[in-house]
Amino acid sequence: MVSKVARTRAFVVAVLLAVAASVSGLMIQASADTSPQSSASQVVADMGAGWNLGNQLEASANGYPSETAWGNPAVTQALIDKVKAAGFRTIRIPVSYLDDIGPGPAYTVDSAWLNRVQQVVDYAYGRGMYVIINMHGDGYKTVTGSWLICDSSSQTAIKAEYQKVWQQIASRFQSYDQHLILESMNEEFTGQYGDPTQPCYANINAYNQIFVDTVRQAGGSNSSRWLLVPGWNTNIDYTAGNYGFVLPTDSHRSSSIPSGEQRIMISVHYYDPWDFAGDTNGTITQWGPAATDPSRTSTWGQEDYLDAQLKKMHDGFVAKGYPVVVGEYGSIDKSSSDSASNRYRADYARAVTATATKYGAAAVYWDNGVNGQYGFGLFDRNSSTVTQQGIVDAIMSGTSGGTTAGGTTTTGGSTGGGGLPVHAVGAGKCLDVPGGTQANGTQLDIRDCNGSTQQTWTATSSKQLTVYSGAKCLDAYRKGTTAGTAVDLYDCNGGSNQQWNVNSNGTITSAQSGLCLDVTGASTANGALVELWTCNGGANQQWKLG
Repeated sequence: MVSKVARTRAFVVAVLLAVAASVSGLMIQASADTSPQSSASQVVADMGAGWNLGNQLEASANGYPSETAWGNPAVTQALIDKVKAAGFRTIRIPVSYLDDIGPGPAYTVDSAWLNRVQQVVDYAYGRGMYVIINMHGDGYKTVTGSWLICDSSSQTAIKAEYQKVWQQIASRFQSYDQHLILESMNEEFTGQYGDPTQPCYANINAYNQIFVDTVRQAGGSNSSRWLLVPGWNTNIDYTAGNYGFVLPTDSHRSSSIPSGEQRIMISVHYYDPWDFAGDTNGTITQWGPAATDPSRTSTWGQEDYLDAQLKKMHDGFVAKGYPVVVGEYGSIDKSSSDSASNRYRADYARAVTATATKYGAAAVYWDNGVNGQYGFGLFDRNSSTVTQQGIVDAIMSGTSGGTTAGGTTTTGGSTGGGGLPVHAVGAGKCLDVPGGTQANGTQLDIRDCNGSTQQTWTATSSKQLTVYSGAKCLDAYRKGTTAGTAVDLYDCNGGSNQQWNVNSNGTITSAQSGLCLDVTGASTANGALVELWTCNGGANQQWKLG
């Protein structure tokens, strides 16, 4: 099941790291929302690629929130700036409250903790990013100080506390515009992963309803901001299927919202197949069509399963105007067991983000700050540097190059012109721009040769391979120089990552990195993606211009 990843990453992995602390940054004065409201499709597109600041503000010690308790340093503006510079436009910030909530009936949240939450929010919000904050650890029985327990007999007190806490959070952020999204809770964890039970699911639905009603009436932009709610353990099947999930009503929302539009999003998580994404035994290290060792590849949870799962969310919610946010996804580093592990992690991230984009959902990568064995980390939080550029590149490629449900991305007008097809010799197909789009960052693939403009390439004297009459160039995505870097379409700019050597041995190599143009996984199927890989003489690295 999806939700069982959470405790492995939070309690088994993160506590092993050393603790460091230093807090920096200034509070940013938020202004009232005067911007136009975004529709469902607009907000998902604007959110772009997302990243989780995991194991920080939901970390705790002895029942109290403590952002350095699980081994990460205090969050800094420099880290958030690096995340934005890497291409992420949305940051999800999990938050625990626990024993920082005072006794009833007021249930006052410690002001110092709310100040710190706001400060970290402002690091991203002040840079124009979308920010998601939630109530994260308060619903886990395994966390000291937890209280949001759906099978507890004390539901009257729990619901009163829940209402009071969200009232304070929403009031604190009432002047923030639509770039701030509030999420009612995380994986509501009751210690079981089987089918949902009643009345526990009914209580989760009740929490979501209290959340929506409370936030809407808290003043300011809260009456119209986007609100995010999960089903049982953020599990896709238990949210989209007939297991008891009930969408909250939204009777207190602003009258300025058009009657035909929603302002509620649905939260799910994706860590399937678990034996690849989160199991720490090191046996299953490969995933996807590029996998080469069946003994290291899961027997389920491949691309067809991923597509079917996100299609369920599209058909059940997106098609009805409720955006879907895959609030967590990712896979752990198993390179200690398989040196090629990170290539498959990148393939997985690209597939999740591309499929989410295809079905109108936003996806937010889970980063727990742990690098190396069994970590999800993409950044070193001490030095504010990227540690997994290949996975970051894959996320950006998938987010920008996906297709929409029921069809391809919007195509740009092509101008035609001379040039020749670039044949993938081993596959008997041609280098192709998916859907004929001219969108920068679109990862290229191979398709049956058809003589179209999007398959007509020209080799220039400056070593560029251009398409659309020279308007766009073959490009190593984000100037990547590592095996697994996506090959995409981009405005021609003369950069070394757009210079290619068409060699007599049939290979096309990047002048910048020396890596070979490669059809992922030696696939011969339409839609097989093209990337850079170490030259190996394989048939999937043989190309012919013309």
